[in-house]
Amino acid sequence: MYDYIKGHVTRVTPEYITLDQNGVGWLIMTPNPYSFHMTDEIQQVFTYLHVRQDVQLLLGFKTLEQRELFKKLITVSGIGPKGALAILASGIPSQVIGAIEREDEAFLVQFPGVGKKTARQMILDLKGKLHDLFTEIDFDDEEHSLLTMAENGALDEAILALEALGYSQRELNKVKSALEKEELDTEGYMKKALQLLLKK
Repeated sequence: MYDYIKGHVTRVTPEYITLDQNGVGWLIMTPNPYSFHMTDEIQQVFTYLHVRQDVQLLLGFKTLEQRELFKKLITVSGIGPKGALAILASGIPSQVIGAIEREDEAFLVQFPGVGKKTARQMILDLKGKLHDLFTEIDFDDEEHSLLTMAENGALDEAILALEALGYSQRELNKVKSALEKEELDTEGYMKKALQLLLKK
């Protein structure tokens, strides 16, 4: 229904952003809200409207490729919008696609809510169906320079965002000490934490 929305990001929370478009504030759930920044620049968000009997969710992505992978993931039995967002939040969907092609269940079960049965279903449903869509995959924004932590709450914000994606306090405590040694902004902490979580 909506392909994309352009506007100003006026709010960033652990679960969603608010995008102001001509006085209308769109509440948009994203894989990593802190990849968006509150600036005067107009930003484009690729969107997907998820409708169920009891809820309507507007989901947003920085790239068209992210959205297309999200749409593929939610076709898999056992993966809902929240689970698909958690997988995309890693910032490295190319590794997810590679794991599906290699039938690497051990990698896939590291994501929140993905057990062995769901990992196997992902492989059965998606193997061989993603290459044409993603011949050149680079979702990790290497050009985005990490800023020094603007405020002491950056790490706390990142932890809250990871909890919203489904990571447990126990999992996060295992990587928190390593994160405390870094001086990053919230997006930087998110990326670093996800790298550490996927190595465990």
